[in-house]
Amino acid sequence: MSEAPMGKVPFLDIAGATREVAAEVWAGWGELLRTGQFVGGTAVSRFESEWSAYCGTEYAVGVANGTDALHLTLRGLGIGPGDEVIVPANTFVATVEAVVLAGATPRFADVDDGTLLLTPETIKAAVTSATKAVLVVHLYGQMPDMDAIIDSTDSLGLILLEDAAQAQGATWAGRRAGSFGVAGCFSFYPGKNLGAFGDAGAVVTSDPALAELLNSLRDHGRMQGGHGHYRHDVLGMNSRLDGVQAVVLSAKLRQLDGWNQSRRTLMAAYRDWIDPDKARLVEQLPESEGVFHLAVVQVNDRDGVRERLAEQGIGTGIHYPVPCHQMTPYAQFADGPMPVAEAAAGRQLSLPMFPQLRKTDVQRVAEALNKAVTEPIR
Repeated sequence: MSEAPMGKVPFLDIAGATREVAAEVWAGWGELLRTGQFVGGTAVSRFESEWSAYCGTEYAVGVANGTDALHLTLRGLGIGPGDEVIVPANTFVATVEAVVLAGATPRFADVDDGTLLLTPETIKAAVTSATKAVLVVHLYGQMPDMDAIIDSTDSLGLILLEDAAQAQGATWAGRRAGSFGVAGCFSFYPGKNLGAFGDAGAVVTSDPALAELLNSLRDHGRMQGGHGHYRHDVLGMNSRLDGVQAVVLSAKLRQLDGWNQSRRTLMAAYRDWIDPDKARLVEQLPESEGVFHLAVVQVNDRDGVRERLAEQGIGTGIHYPVPCHQMTPYAQFADGPMPVAEAAAGRQLSLPMFPQLRKTDVQRVAEALNKAVTEPIR
């Protein structure tokens, strides 16, 4: 557990996971010190192979962070000025930011009231003649109905991309996140289920041409495969996964399935102990096996509830208090209200969730939440 004072329940405890992999990380870093392969090299290529195999794709391309994973993938697919990309209004800002950085236009879609994720219906409602792609976000570690979404995007002639930044290891009908679209984009920010010790990201794909182009785009547009160190045939950028982080990710990947199962067990306990009339847990569809990056509930008087929990030493978070279509840089792209996303933004509360959390703490949080809520949600 956390080293916080006795009686407190932290929102997140990264140190607990770090302790479980520290010996392997130190050994891997020792090898880096010996070889000097800090950028690229064996550690990076090893993790890329491990990650593509884990996700069920042919290729993985490590990059500097999850935002670059999205941005470079859009560029690699030729999506840019004049193109629209459908994005959910309820997401972390990086989803929308990447679309704008690529020169394309975000086209906002509302989300389902239960899952707070995109649906075929909300996607279809957002499509225009300029729409080229759909960027599905597996928010909180859960996946939407991917079979129905694929049928919808295929019938509409749209490119399907996955923002799986919070969904390392999540599945739909037994198939892992990142393997459904043309590409899947991941963040390995430290707080993620699979987190580095700093910023890191990756793109997975089974398209060899896209993988080759992404390898070039992340490395200043340098041609790959022995074409010369100073041959730059495309406009790229510096977004390389470094060996220091690759060592961490390989070590943590071996723990990921066990950590994710712990999260599922803890989320099941939350469902058992939280009064559904007081707080509404984000729903999971039957074919989805989530990894619960976040344990999100909707409550009335969210800020008051959060304050009352804090008084009892219980840490919480808010994901996300402002829908992206209402943020200053992106409001220009909104063409109407997103009622579900807007209502959820004022009610979402994230409860403590990390693999080393104890079930006794989950029970304490749930019981405190039930008492802290004074206005029923239903």
